[in-house]
This record gives sequence, C-alpha cells and structure tokens, in this order.
Amino acid sequence: MTTAVTARAHTNIALVKYWGKADQHLILPETSSLSLTLDQFYTDTTVAFDPALSADEVTVNQQRLSPAASQKVRHLLDLVRAQSRQDTFARVTSTNHVPMAAGLASSASAFAALAGAASQAAGLTLSRRDLSRLARRGSGSATRSIYGGFVEWHAGHNDATSYAEPLLEQVTWPVAIVALVLDPHQKRVSSRQGMQASVATSPYYPAWKQVVAHDLAAIKPAILDHDFTQVGEILESNAMRMHALTLSADPAFSYFNGATLTAMQTVRDLRAAGIACYYTLDAGPNLKVFCQSQDIAAITARFTHDFGHDRVIVAHPGPGLSWL
Repeated sequence: MTTAVTARAHTNIALVKYWGKADQHLILPETSSLSLTLDQFYTDTTVAFDPALSADEVTVNQQRLSPAASQKVRHLLDLVRAQSRQDTFARVTSTNHVPMAAGLASSASAFAALAGAASQAAGLTLSRRDLSRLARRGSGSATRSIYGGFVEWHAGHNDATSYAEPLLEQVTWPVAIVALVLDPHQKRVSSRQGMQASVATSPYYPAWKQVVAHDLAAIKPAILDHDFTQVGEILESNAMRMHALTLSADPAFSYFNGATLTAMQTVRDLRAAGIACYYTLDAGPNLKVFCQSQDIAAITARFTHDFGHDRVIVAHPGPGLSWL
C-alpha cells in the first residue's frame, strides 16, 4: 500500500469560541462552537503508507520533524491504522499556507488535511462526520475544517457525539475577513496550555459556558437571516469574553500585543466613521476583521497604512476538505 493521496483543508476562524477541553485525550470541548472557513489559508498534505518504512516520516514545510515534534501526527496515523486494521508506517509531507501557531488556526487545516489524506491512503471511505471526528483527535478546531462556510461543532459527550456539521456551507452572503498578521511567530502560550490554565484557575469559567450557549443560540439565526450587525456584535463580544478568561487566570496571561490593541481601536474608529466591521481573534495576537465586501477597500487601505501591505490579507468564505 504505497499509493500517495493528497488532501487540502482550509483553516477556520471561530466566531463563537471553543476554549477548554472536557476530555484531554479525546479532545472533547467544554462547549460547542461556531466558525467560518476561510479561502486564503490552507494546508496541503500527502500521505503514503509504505511497507519499506521502519517508522513514520513527517515533513512539514520541507522540514523533517523529530519523533517528539511529530507525536500528534503519529497519534492520528495510529487511529487510522487501527481503523484500517494495518500496521504499515506512513510518509507524510505537508505544506502549510498559514502562519503556524500564531492564532490563525494552522492546526485546524493541518489535521483536517491529514485526516482526509491518511484515511483515504489507508483505504478507508469515511463520511464527512467521521472525518470530522477523526480530525478532532488531532486538533479540536480541525473538526470544523472538514466543511466550508459557517460550521458548528457539537461538543457532545463522547467520541461518537462530538463532531462538526455545516450550518451554511454555500455562502452567498457578501461577507469577508480582513486578516491582520501582526506577529507571524509562534506564540509563547500554546492554545492547549492557555485552555488548561483558564479552565483550572479563572473564577469566571462557569459563566463562560453560559455565554457560549447564549451566543450560539443568537448567532445561528442571525447568520441564516444575513443580519450582519447582529453577527458582528456577537462575535466581537464573544472573543473579548474568551480573552477575559486568560486575563483572569492565575497567573494571568494575554495573547494581545501593542499592535493588537491598536488594531482593535482602529476597528472601533472605522465603525464610528460609518464603516461596519467587527473584530475577533483566537489564541494569538492577530486580528481578524469581519466586514462586508463593499467595505473591503476602505478597511484594507486603513490597515495597510497602519501596518504595511504585507500584513493585510483579505479572505472570503472558503470550501471544505478536498482531494487533489
């Protein structure tokens, strides 16, 4: 079994956040979440199971990973091997078109692409729901990158019931995300570490779970009704309440830097000037600005002036997992 299979998956930005695991091993979240898959950020991954190999070989962005660095990849390959009832090692070659570990969900596209390529290379024919469940075992947010458009991840209570499904996969609504790459470097506190600290030490974590339930109930009809203002207000407040958990942890920490705070104020200034836009960000300093297509030019002009052309990327709703 040496046939190579290549899959492409796009990253997503959570509009109602997932922040905290109920089960670290199965990667079951404390709450459900909702995201938008983006067209500009993606991962291409090729997998081939080769009987000649004596161990898994993992290369990311032309760099061969050590066994320690590739542990999560090998764990997902073990799950595929178990499902396909084989023990052949694999050669994995992956290219990330995403700034890795900088709050742009590179792990989401990476593990969704790995799930798609590895399962098919092993001879499995999985439903999208089962691909979502498999991708989740590599990275929680990867469960949503199996699908395009607006996607909800159901928290569930075990491996079988925690999966994502599309809310609105074919997005004709003229919305966009202006991504600001304010710091492309690896963050000091990983998402995993940040979640664990917030769940364990923030006195506000129980309230966060109530916030998510309320925001999910409100944002889904707003998306289906194309209510831009309602969606924008929910995603911005949800992001700030998630980050309040990091500030209220013990010890406190933050993913913001000075440029993050400046960009947040710029979004508020643009809104005050009549340009409708709202910001969100995950575990990293890089802001994502939710806007309408008609306002892209004005928004990008302002941020290009403030931060430079190379740091501003326009993304639109993107597709789900595909095979190349």
